Amino acid sequence: MRPTDNDPFDLGFDADDAFTTGASDPWRSSAPSLKPAVGGFEDPFAEFPPARPRDDAPPARGPLDAAPATRPTPRAPQHAGGHPLVAEAPEPPPAPNYHEPLADDGLGDAVIPRITIHAFCARPETARLIEHAAADRRMGRATTIVRDGGLEAAVEYYQNQPTPSLVMVETIDTAQRLLHQLDGLAQVCDPGTKVVVVGQANDIALYRELMRRGVSEYLTQPLSPLQVIRAVGGLYADPSAPFVGRQIAFVGAKGGVGASTLAHNFAWAMAETLETATVLVDLDLAFGTAGLDFNQDPLQGVLDALTQPERLDPVLMDRMMVRCGDRLSLFAAPATLEDDYAFDAETYEEVTQKIRGAAPFVVLDIPHAWNAATRRVLVGSDDLVVVATPDLASLRNAKNIIDLVRGARPNDAPPRLVLNQVGVPGRPEIPVKDFGEALGVLPSLVLPFDPKPYGQAANNGQMLAEVAPKSKAAEGVEHLARLISRREPPPVQKTSMFSGLFKKR
Repeated sequence: MRPTDNDPFDLGFDADDAFTTGASDPWRSSAPSLKPAVGGFEDPFAEFPPARPRDDAPPARGPLDAAPATRPTPRAPQHAGGHPLVAEAPEPPPAPNYHEPLADDGLGDAVIPRITIHAFCARPETARLIEHAAADRRMGRATTIVRDGGLEAAVEYYQNQPTPSLVMVETIDTAQRLLHQLDGLAQVCDPGTKVVVVGQANDIALYRELMRRGVSEYLTQPLSPLQVIRAVGGLYADPSAPFVGRQIAFVGAKGGVGASTLAHNFAWAMAETLETATVLVDLDLAFGTAGLDFNQDPLQGVLDALTQPERLDPVLMDRMMVRCGDRLSLFAAPATLEDDYAFDAETYEEVTQKIRGAAPFVVLDIPHAWNAATRRVLVGSDDLVVVATPDLASLRNAKNIIDLVRGARPNDAPPRLVLNQVGVPGRPEIPVKDFGEALGVLPSLVLPFDPKPYGQAANNGQMLAEVAPKSKAAEGVEHLARLISRREPPPVQKTSMFSGLFKKR
């Protein structure tokens, strides 16, 4: 019902009338119609500095070569048990600092497919931000070219050029001029090209009009690289896949530091304590111990998946995995020396990406062997846990791993450090504080030397929380699981003292 003339709140403005362009709309027939992704209106009261397009800027930037930047680490919550746990301290970020909190659900982000992206930016700050996002690991397959001039330059450029898979345009003009320029862009866009608009006005009426015209997404300032990456990823996400699981990789700074043991106990804590569906993948094909630690027969799960990655689907994965409980599944290693296990890095990446669709959390047990596949898996993981002992060799190797991963993942949290086997009698050790300062990352977890529960659990094919639930090791692994997953155990239901009287006998 429309307001009457006597209505004092009738200002004579109608959103539908204000953005009507007539019956012939070139965007309706050519542009794709997609469900808008979340993230365009995160802060309606955010302030942004006014900016003008550069007059002396070159017309094109060419291929990207963005310098990596390190993102500050969120401070971990303090544990109530009083055991020696050290939370990571945030580091001073380089300028510019594109910090964005992680997703609330704690899941991973999809990898952008092999597409071509053209970005036409009206401000130099936005151009640098797009270049920073293009250097991210999730956009490693995509080809991104950044140009100046904004939406007006895009319309002029595509007069004689074909449009790529995705066009990102920025505008600082008013809504009416934006819609007028979009009409011109619609005339030169090829069918199937997706368009993302970066604007200044956080207006729901404008957003709806852009969606009606076929624009794939509308983003407002201020932006961060992760917002841009997730907006692009949402446009190419598989609608049949309900989620992309968060990939957590455990790697040892050297052999014998206990990385595999902690990875297995971490996966068990995720499934049993936090009650979250988890998949454990043992990538140590020759010497993997996941089958022994869970008292399972050494199946050929991981080897079969790596041998036929193109056939790996949910049905086949379910047959390859071993059930270790209601929520924990295991991709066991064959643990034999009959084969050489020569698989390239692309095969490992393809298999791990498909496994990420099997559960919300995927834990990878990475062997201590350096090759192209190890590098690809470590860089492609959402979280990396480096396990070390307080000695010089672990310090050197851990620093090399952390520095490499930091440079390759400019928009991710830095790797987490776990110091294990601290306090071995008679062994000289590097102090925990000095160890963390040398790496630039304070340990997220410090575990004292306590061989009894570890040995008993390993010999019995059980987890630390099963043989010694009150030990520092079991409490520390649970703390690490809560810290990385950002989840808390479900509340324990209290039972009445009289409930047993009414049970059927």
